[in-house]
Amino acid sequence: MEAMGEVHRLIQQHGVEGARALAATKAERQAIDAALSIMSEEESRLGITHAGFAMTSLPHKRIEEGFWRREGHRTTLLVESGRDRAGRFIGVPYGSIARLILLYLQTEAIRTNSPEVELGRSMKSWMGRMSLTTGGKTYQLVTEQARRISACRLTFFADRENGLEARHNGAFVQDAISLTGLAGDENQPSLWQDRVRLDAGFWRSLKEHPVPVREEAIKAIGTRSLAIDVYVWLAYRLHSLAKPTPVSWAAIHAQFGAGFRLLRQIKPSFTEALHLALAVYPEARVDLEKDGILLHPSPPAVPRAEARRLGLL
Repeated sequence: MEAMGEVHRLIQQHGVEGARALAATKAERQAIDAALSIMSEEESRLGITHAGFAMTSLPHKRIEEGFWRREGHRTTLLVESGRDRAGRFIGVPYGSIARLILLYLQTEAIRTNSPEVELGRSMKSWMGRMSLTTGGKTYQLVTEQARRISACRLTFFADRENGLEARHNGAFVQDAISLTGLAGDENQPSLWQDRVRLDAGFWRSLKEHPVPVREEAIKAIGTRSLAIDVYVWLAYRLHSLAKPTPVSWAAIHAQFGAGFRLLRQIKPSFTEALHLALAVYPEARVDLEKDGILLHPSPPAVPRAEARRLGLL
């Protein structure tokens, strides 16, 4: 395979099958398939996430602790698990399903300019659009992550330009996201309650710090949560850069290295995730180097006209 960001040129020059033949690994073939998915999309849909999740992240896998802390560029995220009626930890949200639920809630809130988000058929339809079924194992995963999201508390710390520290305490939603239907029962009018309201503090912060992403890019990445995080990070940082900016492996490990005890352990996984993120963000300019990566000023990940329509650029 060629350098970072070259997968689209490979497809254009050699065709899909030719590009796949040049792929040496399964991860490279996945990147080609993801790039093809983006290239064949005729319509671009806008997704929204909080800027805090562009600089920090939730766990990728289940953790037993009731507390999570992650460092990013001038940003720190703390997540505390809620407790059930008996006082037991419910757990910290994790993985791709938690990220997708939160993406839906944040996108709908910004799209409608309201902290009250419709669930029911709307969320079920959205999950179908994202190639997620609402039955069986996926239903159980959605139920579990919705429960964790509903119960947890979160705190964002951000360093301001004047040297002061900004702090946001709150939650994702005011009340629990409850599921009422039966998995796989098509006679049920809805699998979810009608609506859920975002926590007032989180809603206010989201309006102040939204990051636009391409919904179809997240869909193409699928359930690979590290690649989702890398894509969101690039969507946040690249279009605002004034000059090429290096990012060391130590900084990458601090932000993305959850589950990787040693710095050297994250390099192969992060490189694969970066390949996939660049496959769905063809405008991105990123170089992989010995000491880390080099970010270049790049066009935004979403069409400017659509982002401007919602006042996001």
